[in-house]
Amino acid sequence: MDAIKHYLLDMDGVIVRGGALIPGAAEFIQRLQDRGMPYLILTNNSMYTPRDLQVRLSYMGLDVPSEAIFTSALATAQFLHSQRPGGRAYVVGEAGLTTALHDIGYVLIDRVPEYIILGETNTYSFERITRAIRFVNAGARFIATNPDVAGPGEGGIVPGTGSVAALITAATGVKPYYVGKPNPLMMRTALHTLNVHSEDAIMIGDRMETDIVAGIESGMRTILVLSGVTTREQVEHFPYCPTWICGSLADVEV
Repeated sequence: MDAIKHYLLDMDGVIVRGGALIPGAAEFIQRLQDRGMPYLILTNNSMYTPRDLQVRLSYMGLDVPSEAIFTSALATAQFLHSQRPGGRAYVVGEAGLTTALHDIGYVLIDRVPEYIILGETNTYSFERITRAIRFVNAGARFIATNPDVAGPGEGGIVPGTGSVAALITAATGVKPYYVGKPNPLMMRTALHTLNVHSEDAIMIGDRMETDIVAGIESGMRTILVLSGVTTREQVEHFPYCPTWICGSLADVEV
């Protein structure tokens, strides 16, 4: 751990669980801030802007700058900017995604788009999904912010981006390019945002199939925390393993 100078941390299951901070998370972030160690808090959820998430964390008792929060919407926008600057897109998503695309100069239209971009939303409509399907059939490139098929919602799980993407794929035969975890592209984009090298960074997450594999494929060391969805026994079933396993951020030394 002595060589670690920069930290990437997943949000859900590492820092927060539901609507509350996980014990030890605020103290861990405070230690990073006190020592001037750069970090980014990552989330596959594209629904909210970093400012939205900053306020949400503040209500829970964790004060972080919005610049320390990196979403799959931001990663998607940076990817599109590198591929086709100033492009045209039809978006099925919320403010986190549309704001990120506006900020890189994309034009959001509903006629002859170059890209169909799919993210989380609480208001999936049959009409918008139908239009997305028709645009994909007409040749628009299909991009999705993340492959998560479900996520937590009020009263239980709700369909995620991956579930709606599967619907569009079933109707068109076209699979999307997913930008978010486990695609290591999101890790590398986050590292580029910090302007650091993977050898000096570590990824801390609670999911083997997204956080840990993305960290490994990005050349980082990894820590699996058991404060989220993965148990120590489940780790043995994967063909790869984290560098370290800890109970929670309270057990991670800085």
